[in-house]
Amino acid sequence: MRSVFVSLWVWLAIGALIVLWVPVMVVARLLDRDPALYYAGYTLRIVGRCFTYVNPFWDIELNGPVPEDPRHPYIVVGNHFSQADPPIIARVPWEMKWVAKKELFDLPVAGWLLRLSGDISVDRRSKKSRAEVLTTARDYLSRNCSVMFFPEGTRSRDGQVHRFANGAFRLALKEGVPVLPIAIDGTHEALPKHSIWFDPDPEPIRVQVLNPVDVRGCAPDDAQALQRHVRARIIQQIAEWRGVELAEVDGRSDTEAAAAKWIDANPGENPEPEAASHGESSIKAPSPPGSSEPGG
Repeated sequence: MRSVFVSLWVWLAIGALIVLWVPVMVVARLLDRDPALYYAGYTLRIVGRCFTYVNPFWDIELNGPVPEDPRHPYIVVGNHFSQADPPIIARVPWEMKWVAKKELFDLPVAGWLLRLSGDISVDRRSKKSRAEVLTTARDYLSRNCSVMFFPEGTRSRDGQVHRFANGAFRLALKEGVPVLPIAIDGTHEALPKHSIWFDPDPEPIRVQVLNPVDVRGCAPDDAQALQRHVRARIIQQIAEWRGVELAEVDGRSDTEAAAAKWIDANPGENPEPEAASHGESSIKAPSPPGSSEPGG
């Protein structure tokens, strides 16, 4: 019963904030003359942070090196456990455009905010849409604005980190932009996938901004090695928080992409050269038939 009351309060508060933020976003968009809509986007991140403050039971820890120059562009990538991830990660003190599933942009009111912010919509069922995402992301990078990807493409059901797609990493290599990994943990318990009920007694939610990965010196065909190395670093951080072995966090521990094989490899180094594995070639892996979550 406590969970029901907490959840009703949080969702009502979030709904009210969304409605109240529409005129704020309209004004921000009209006044924003930045070619990357940097300030309109940052205005949306502010309300995202507010979402995290209305839940009195969340204990959020945000740590890590903050980029000295917020306008130095990065490809930012993180693991994805919950609907709570985006507003919690929005606590980082810089703006970045988020790649999110088309269904979120189609929502009334909330979708308007995403469009006004300049975030990037992707229809994972459409090859054309996935290609357009990379083109739009490239434009933002050229305008000194970072872009945020969840390379898993959807939320984890079991608290493990699963397959990463290569698209964001290919873009980083092509544009010569460093990759900035972000690890998050605790949200899969605070708000599990396919649930609307918040846990009133969750474990602390932790966010760690990891050191950026410099792609200089990497070859254009090093995307898979780069992806696996970055994924391994995120898994290592989560395993450290939980006090467990890498394999307990790694959803691919029995494959060639296992984090244990890649954690010590250089970004452009392939410890065991092989053909690209299925599912690591696109920006986001296609959803299974009947899935309601093609993007997150």
